[in-house]
Amino acid sequence: HSASGASVVAIDNKIEQAMDLVKSHLMYAVREEVEVLKEQIKELVERNSLLERENALLKSLSSNDQLSQL
Repeated sequence: HSASGASVVAIDNKIEQAMDLVKSHLMYAVREEVEVLKEQIKELVERNSLLERENALLKSLSSNDQLSQL
């Protein structure tokens, strides 16, 4: 009986190790993806800021007639 009990414990340990491995791989993949997304957000924020400044400049150079058509 104790041999089969030991084999169940061994299987449980292997399952736990496999789950830990899966978890660490997932965490690594998620961290990498988060870094990529942070960089994309940073670039988009910079681009948005540039476009807002450009928009403000174009509005300041436009006539009221042109602006009323927007």
